[in-house]
Amino acid sequence: MLLSTPMLGLGVLTLTLLAPLAVSAQPLPNHYGPPIGVDAARKVAAAALAEAKRNGWTVAAAIVDPGGTLVYFERIDGTQNGSSEVAVEKARTSAAFKRPSKLLEDAVLSGKTQYLRLPGALPIEGGLPLVMDGKVVGAVGVSGGTSAQDGVCAKAGADTLPPPTPEKK
Repeated sequence: MLLSTPMLGLGVLTLTLLAPLAVSAQPLPNHYGPPIGVDAARKVAAAALAEAKRNGWTVAAAIVDPGGTLVYFERIDGTQNGSSEVAVEKARTSAAFKRPSKLLEDAVLSGKTQYLRLPGALPIEGGLPLVMDGKVVGAVGVSGGTSAQDGVCAKAGADTLPPPTPEKK
């Protein structure tokens, strides 16, 4: 199948925009794995929300699979309504680009405003890929606090996943 010129242009734009991030970012998982299950997603969200409650923050937490489909969502009572959709979008950003949404935010803050036009990306801290056995199984997105607070909560959630197993030689 031949790509149309607009589709080809979009692909070139995406590669051009992401190239600087690949150089400055930490190593990324190379492949997507099987999607995170509901039980694991619930644990990720529970840890993220528990971190928020410990700090007196009202946030929403969304867990998506590698394709960006919502697997689990929960929010603390009193969280602003807009944070629900933002949490989902942060998670989708991290799943789609296999990187923390903060890396995109940092690029924008450094003056690379072209990242604001990256399709399917919300360049605001609070989204993290969820990695199991070196593969992206989904992502967590948190919204409702400051960007930094959202990032702390997302990390608390992501940290509930088992650590990578050592490779056998």
